Amino acid sequence: MDWLIRHTPTLERAARGITLMSIAVVLCSCLISYKFNGASIDYSKIHSIAIADFPNNAALVNPMLSSDFSEGVRDIFTRQTRLIVNKRGGDLELEGEIVDYNLTPMAISADSYSAQTKLTMVVRVRFTNNVDIEESFEKTYSAYQIFDSSQMLNDVQDELCATMVKEIAENIYNDTVAKW
Repeated sequence: MDWLIRHTPTLERAARGITLMSIAVVLCSCLISYKFNGASIDYSKIHSIAIADFPNNAALVNPMLSSDFSEGVRDIFTRQTRLIVNKRGGDLELEGEIVDYNLTPMAISADSYSAQTKLTMVVRVRFTNNVDIEESFEKTYSAYQIFDSSQMLNDVQDELCATMVKEIAENIYNDTVAKW
């Protein structure tokens, strides 16, 4: 018993050391990595996606919106998948049009003028999965940005549109190949 009492601090240190080394080994050997930008694509069956140009059919026309949106959608699929991106003839197909792009006065200030303006973009998308037709759909996506009414639309439009294009493109990506 005396031996145990004299060696208890040494045994406790040894036990702590063994425990810490065990934890370190487990952590180093069991690395788990998750990719949240990855898609649920069976690359053995699906090799390409066709993304057509999205024409701007809205009453308020931003001349760059159609090309910016089309390229924004192509960009997210290029960056986050191994799919070959074409304008037509893919295993997956995306097409559609910008159906609305408008300004709405928002908060009214004390002098009865609008203090903020909301810029909204609405896009209708048709997704066709030529490998599994049951996953095909048609859906409308929208995004908006609010800006101070003291600013001219031309001064803030590029930044606001870039934000809306990114938001809608991410939603399309998530609904078509990420399945979130």
